[in-house]
Amino acid sequence: MPSHMVVVGIDGSPQSMAAADWAALEARRTGRPLRLVHAWHPLATDADYPLHAESRHRWVENRLSAVHQTLAERFPGLRIEVERVAEAPVKVLLAEEAELLVLGSRGLSGMSGHLLGSVSLSVIARTARPVVLVRADFDGRAEESGTVVLGLDLRHYGTAPIDFAFRAAAARGASLLVVHAWNPKLVYGYASAPLDEELTAELQEREERSLTGVLAPWRAKYPEVAVTGRVTAGSAGRVLIEAAGGAGLLVTGHQLDHPGHSSRIGHVTHGVLHHAACPVAVVPHDGAPDGDRDGGPAA
Repeated sequence: MPSHMVVVGIDGSPQSMAAADWAALEARRTGRPLRLVHAWHPLATDADYPLHAESRHRWVENRLSAVHQTLAERFPGLRIEVERVAEAPVKVLLAEEAELLVLGSRGLSGMSGHLLGSVSLSVIARTARPVVLVRADFDGRAEESGTVVLGLDLRHYGTAPIDFAFRAAAARGASLLVVHAWNPKLVYGYASAPLDEELTAELQEREERSLTGVLAPWRAKYPEVAVTGRVTAGSAGRVLIEAAGGAGLLVTGHQLDHPGHSSRIGHVTHGVLHHAACPVAVVPHDGAPDGDRDGGPAA
């Protein structure tokens, strides 16, 4: 079982510094300790250029000490640990006993460009715990006041992302927007004939009723959270990215077939990781079969 701790990976980059800020806010908000982890994989060239390796490690060490001191001053009373490990970052992060992993993201906003660290993608694909990706331009004030957005696929969902989103909204005193996107072409097929407006409206109502049914037990469990459900016909990735504009946190699920083994990151999750401007929480789950709409919270 993961320990009751927030772990953030630090590599000295601006995005990892922003991730440390987000992680400290989350640790304070939830009453959990914080661990700053710096892992590096010794390069073969380090033996040939020891001064270069020493300079690189000294630079990261200075950044690590600076962020530790800054967070200790900003969050008095917060328990902060520092861990340094000379091993591959992915291996170290996967071995961490943590309730939540936080990493920096170089993802780009907008709908073009693809730039995301291989460490982040590798960890997300293999870990059985939630991972939050934070961009370098993270604004803590916006995060504290912004809406929490949950992307929910009604045909393949798990309860873990739903619970994570409701708890995040409750902890922040924020509203929760639950977004489900459906594609009429998957119902009609890809024929060139125009879509039938009456049938489309009926299917839209069906999706809305399904979302209402899924959320009902969660509304009862978290009565303090103001929840809005939104069903939109269109590309799930684009719908989520647009819904997350100005949000404090975007939550999406990742179906993990075998914890500890790499599972393919779906195109929707992959898209929001690259393009969403706000922090993104990827919550692994075991999925639910098509048509299973009874995934409420445990009593």
